[in-house]
Amino acid sequence: MAAFVTDLFRRLWRWTKRICIGLFILQFLYILLLKWVPPPTTFTMLQNRVSAWQDGAPFHYQWVSYDQISPYAKLAVMAGEDQLFPDHNGFDFKSIEKAWKHNQHNRSLRGASTISQQVARNVFLWQGRNWIRKAIEVYFTFMIEKIWGKRRILEMYLNVAQMGPHVFGIQAAAEVYFHKPASRLTREEAAMIAAVLPNPVRFRVNPPSSFTRWRQQYLLQQMRNLEGDEDIEALIRK
Repeated sequence: MAAFVTDLFRRLWRWTKRICIGLFILQFLYILLLKWVPPPTTFTMLQNRVSAWQDGAPFHYQWVSYDQISPYAKLAVMAGEDQLFPDHNGFDFKSIEKAWKHNQHNRSLRGASTISQQVARNVFLWQGRNWIRKAIEVYFTFMIEKIWGKRRILEMYLNVAQMGPHVFGIQAAAEVYFHKPASRLTREEAAMIAAVLPNPVRFRVNPPSSFTRWRQQYLLQQMRNLEGDEDIEALIRK
């Protein structure tokens, strides 16, 4: 009997290892594939598609290549979401430390996710706050930084980030809010879209709230401050 149980555990262990190795290879190949191919969908998009269908509302999403996106849109999201994006390796440890200290003493939680972390979460994972998801997010952030590079990460962010109720990506946002392609967005329009990114369901581009207009003006100032930075200029002009 003991020999049978031992043999059973050995077989289970072998199959567990094979499954884990297989899953690792599959996810690695998927990350590699997405370096060149748009993702078919994301968990957040799927949830929103269902929600839009239930509400009888249209769902807006259209992939657009990096060179068809206005430089102002690239600059605006970096100004609002991650000003050190060209320089870090996926994590802004100073912001993480500040957010951790803030969250220890405040009910309102402050995030410190870089654009790379947001892409890892949006493309591969689900929304929510728990340590398991956060740990997996760290892994995917590390992988896309090593495999994709900054240009692809920013391109992915601008295409999969939610930018309004049932609106995903800069092309859809440009068409829905300003009736033009993403390539023709002005500085002010790009800043207005970026202004709602912290909470694209609560904050609206059209009609904008007083807070959204204030944040747009703040981002316009931050964009002016970032212009002239060699790393940022090189990234948005590629």
